[in-house]
Amino acid sequence: MSVTIAPLSDSLPQFIEQQNPSSLAVIVDNHTAKHCYPLVKPLLPKHTLIRIPAGEGHKHLATCETIWGALTKASFDRHGLVLNLGGGVIGDMGGFCAATYKRGIAFAQLPTTLLSQVDASVGGKLGIDFQGLKNHIGVFQLPNAVLIDTAFLGTLPERELRSGFAEVIKHCLIADADEWARIRRYDLEDLDWSRTVAHSVAIKERVVAEDPTEKGLRKILNFGHTLGHAVETHFLDRPKGRLLHGEAIAAGMVMEAYLSFQLGMIDESLLEQIEEYLFAVYGRVTLNNEDMEPIIAHTLQDKKNRAGQVRMALINGPGQCTYDIPVSKLFMRQALDYYRG
Repeated sequence: MSVTIAPLSDSLPQFIEQQNPSSLAVIVDNHTAKHCYPLVKPLLPKHTLIRIPAGEGHKHLATCETIWGALTKASFDRHGLVLNLGGGVIGDMGGFCAATYKRGIAFAQLPTTLLSQVDASVGGKLGIDFQGLKNHIGVFQLPNAVLIDTAFLGTLPERELRSGFAEVIKHCLIADADEWARIRRYDLEDLDWSRTVAHSVAIKERVVAEDPTEKGLRKILNFGHTLGHAVETHFLDRPKGRLLHGEAIAAGMVMEAYLSFQLGMIDESLLEQIEEYLFAVYGRVTLNNEDMEPIIAHTLQDKKNRAGQVRMALINGPGQCTYDIPVSKLFMRQALDYYRG
């Protein structure tokens, strides 16, 4: 897999020429069709445009059937190429559909959100949600290329940009103490996105190269994600209260930093740093008493679990992380109570 951070006007035509596909398809959603596709269309030869509804709520098998059906109608053979133009949902689902169509055709990720540029597009995790469970069905398959153009970040609402920034924070906390100290000095609007994206991509590429199928080290990328995914899943069926991925992961990082402190892995000063910064950027998700047990129940479906035991990636210092730490329901309740304040 190659990751290129450059204007698409430079990287995309060259990639398509090298790939020389028999057919070309571009998958977009309602948002990227309006804001991003017009910037990409002039760079493309003849192609099939596949448009799907936007949002996590459509990341399921029925939408996959739409994509597979469009590829079939266009008579795609195994030498075709799919370009996924969008955020994490498009990348996850479009990649999954390409990886399973006729047992696999080539695809490239063209991530348009900060979240997808620094995290979702890199690493080859593909999948869809199933029966309300996030990324429950999927495969590991590296894309033929990841082509990142940070100019797309200018099309994002501020809330979407802030959501993606949670993964940047995570990468710093698990792998780069100096960068953690640096980013806390900046407001979101003052960051150099080209530098920030390149830094996060380098961390994820390094981890994925060592452990492509998440047997060991790659699990550190899940810091904040066990309770964070559980919170995100809990709010999925609430259209007016739905959280963006990064908002839920920010909550998860506070909770899991607290667990790291409780287990003696970090000191109180680091916990306070994390808590203060994340609450300043993201605020606090309102959790009621009746939310506690359903959130904990969702952790029982986490893909890192083993033999029915919830296992987490927890930090053991600034820029350091370990994994496969068993955490009881009692500890998770304490973390949720701590987060609530």
